[in-house]
Amino acid sequence: MPKKFLKKAKKESFFQKVVNFVLTIFIACAISSQMCTAANNNLRIAQISDVHYSSYEENTSYKMLKKSSSLLEDAIFQLNTSGPYDFVIFTGDLVNTPKETELENFLKYADKINYPWYAIDGNHDIAVGGTLTKQKFKKMLNSNNRNMHGDSIYYAFTPKRGFRVICLDSIIDYKITTNGELYKTETEWLKEELDNHTSDVVIICTHVPIDEPFSSPSHKMKNEYEIKSLLKGYTNPIIVLQGHYHCVRARQSDNIIYISSPSLVSYPNGFRIININSNKKRTLVDVFLKETNLKEIQTRAKLRVLGTDNLHGTDTDRNITFEITKNKE
Repeated sequence: MPKKFLKKAKKESFFQKVVNFVLTIFIACAISSQMCTAANNNLRIAQISDVHYSSYEENTSYKMLKKSSSLLEDAIFQLNTSGPYDFVIFTGDLVNTPKETELENFLKYADKINYPWYAIDGNHDIAVGGTLTKQKFKKMLNSNNRNMHGDSIYYAFTPKRGFRVICLDSIIDYKITTNGELYKTETEWLKEELDNHTSDVVIICTHVPIDEPFSSPSHKMKNEYEIKSLLKGYTNPIIVLQGHYHCVRARQSDNIIYISSPSLVSYPNGFRIININSNKKRTLVDVFLKETNLKEIQTRAKLRVLGTDNLHGTDTDRNITFEITKNKE
């Protein structure tokens, strides 16, 4: 081959290598971008409810209070060895008796979680006429958790683009009661949050259920119909994480999914894993029940209550996938 043609071939070969290199980088970036987008459309949550931590109390007829620390340690161990999670949420009744020392002890355990964690108040966390007020409860959580800040007992945050988490205060603190309620100012704030996030998947966390898993006039939210009506005014996916009733339930009402979590200290001694995948067309919500590894404690807890099937729920209450099809614009 003549030298001039050889030089031209070498130049073309070098140019082709450069083009191939650029194309490779471009394709890799595109794939990486798609993977990041897919990851951002996924949210993995752990919900732990009704821990009822106690450092000194005896077991009750249905709560394994003497084993509350062991059960909490087991739940945290399971989370830390099965991650990652975008965040962990405690949906109320962190402690069994509203004392600052008890909450301090609980926080020492919660600090061992490897992921961002948040908490809302339950009726057992707030002392009516005592020192552990809502303001004190929130202040103690803020000082022990860099993810929590602000003075308000109810709050919201964005764990990832496309998702909004709204943490409610459903506790009545002007009298001793196991009923719940959202006060007017909080309901107005909730509406503002919903109005500002109509394109997002909204996760609402509440101790007292918005949707009762079973009828209990002494435990229900007093203005549940008002709050339900408010939620029905929106078409984006809304997932409600509830506690208080110590039972396993999961149901869907159009674009709203209600998930009730069991108590950690009473049968079935478990917590929830919720995995949300969302795109422009639909949102899939995988719901799982994780039971304690401490089977001896669970067996003893089961013997202490009647109606264990009601607490444990059906197969579809425990593990199910919900689908929300989004409206076409």
